[in-house]
Amino acid sequence: MAPPWPTISNVCPEKATLEEEVTRVELFENIRRDYFLHAKSINAIAREWHVHKRTVRAALDNAVPATRKQPERTSTVLTPTFRAIIKGWLEADREAPRKQRHTARRIFDRLVREHDFPGAESTVRQCVREMRRGIALVREAFVPRDHAPGEEAEVDFYEAMLDLPMGRTKAYCFEMRACFSGRAFHMAFPAMTQQALLEAHVAAFAHFGAVFQVIRYDNLKPAVSKVLQGRRREETERFVAMRSHYLFESEYCLPGIDGAHEKGGVEGEGGRFRRMHLVPVPTFSDFDAFNRYLLDCCREDDQRRMAGRQARVADDWAAELPYLLPLPANPYDAAKPTVVRVDSMGRVCVATNRYSVPIRLVGKRVEVRLGATSLEIFADGQSVAVHERLNLRNAERLVLDHYLDLLRHKPGALRRSRALRQARDRKEWPPEYDQLWTALKRNYGDQDGTRQMIDVLLLHRDASQDIIDTAVGLALAYGTCDAGAVAALVRQLQISDRKHAPLTGVDHLSTHDRPATTDLSQYDLLAWSAS
Repeated sequence: MAPPWPTISNVCPEKATLEEEVTRVELFENIRRDYFLHAKSINAIAREWHVHKRTVRAALDNAVPATRKQPERTSTVLTPTFRAIIKGWLEADREAPRKQRHTARRIFDRLVREHDFPGAESTVRQCVREMRRGIALVREAFVPRDHAPGEEAEVDFYEAMLDLPMGRTKAYCFEMRACFSGRAFHMAFPAMTQQALLEAHVAAFAHFGAVFQVIRYDNLKPAVSKVLQGRRREETERFVAMRSHYLFESEYCLPGIDGAHEKGGVEGEGGRFRRMHLVPVPTFSDFDAFNRYLLDCCREDDQRRMAGRQARVADDWAAELPYLLPLPANPYDAAKPTVVRVDSMGRVCVATNRYSVPIRLVGKRVEVRLGATSLEIFADGQSVAVHERLNLRNAERLVLDHYLDLLRHKPGALRRSRALRQARDRKEWPPEYDQLWTALKRNYGDQDGTRQMIDVLLLHRDASQDIIDTAVGLALAYGTCDAGAVAALVRQLQISDRKHAPLTGVDHLSTHDRPATTDLSQYDLLAWSAS
């Protein structure tokens, strides 16, 4: 393709000493020489160089040619269908949490994975930029830092939303990030409590397989009880005990937004992780399933390459690991022990909430081990109850089984019992139980029928929920609505399960193995000795 301006060889042969094209800068130089050194007129220069007089005047005004405007291009791969998809995602982001909205890269990744988009990321970025035109960000300036291997890590909590069976729920996500390699660990909790902070540290150190020498924090309330002058802090006793167990040092950032800038690595990692793995808002059955997903995402991120680095995160981590402190022989026990008394309704009060225990423990003192997501209750050294922790105030969590021994003597209290209502709310009371209860009352009367229903519920102490549910369904199908019949069906189902269970625990039989042989003389000797 010919250049948009003349060449030395085809415009002014007598000036050409080399057979090469004139660049626009060189053209401007020749025009300026003819005008300023050889005193040629603008019209003569225009005729001689075959250019417009405007070009001559522009060269006389400035030796550097003006930048040519790039023509607007319309992408052929970004069809109206793709544009509608992008627009729909951006509009849906209006209802999503601010920190869990799509970035241009996340949109490009989803288009490729979910819709086989054939174009480039730059095409998507330009489209997203057009749709978000008018948004401006004011950025501050910072000094880049280097970190020695194994020397320092940063910790922070960030918020994320997820959809659970009870609806959209806020999760408080703990993050520990190695400053040198960038390897990170994420774990979610329903509340940002001291137990959550301690349990997250235990899980993080187990994930890394080592302990960092220094860990930097902002002023988290579970760790800091009082902010003193400068960077001095008064720390909580349980946090100090955990730090002493692992023998790392803690450092704290300045309060406020200035402190957040001091640990930009963990702040940026939280945002990146949330955009890459929590957009759109994910759906899980419970926090355990959510944390398993987060752990898988952490392992996946170990294989990525951070911007400006040649090695993967896993490779940098392998170089960093030898510089870390070893793990102690046993992990830190993060559960908070306390001793409380069981009230007259078979409940213990822990952190303003009440939890049920077996009714036989009324009036006795029991030990409670409080964790971030659960609590376990012990009596005489034996575990008697495990509950999901409530993060409310003055709430209750009652288990129907804890009251069955009392209800056996007060069957009329079952129908309106709070434990039964909560069992229904938690989907622990199938509709078949109501059908069986109705049939039992019809056959034996309200009192005796309810007692038989309680006898059926007591079977849960010796059999699994699936077996009991199956037995109740069979009893209804056979028309044998009787507690004894249900118990018999449960025993038959248990026997059937044992018959079909795989044979285990017979490895010791291998000591009697003998090599295969056609020589039967050894068996003749055995028969002779037996006679």
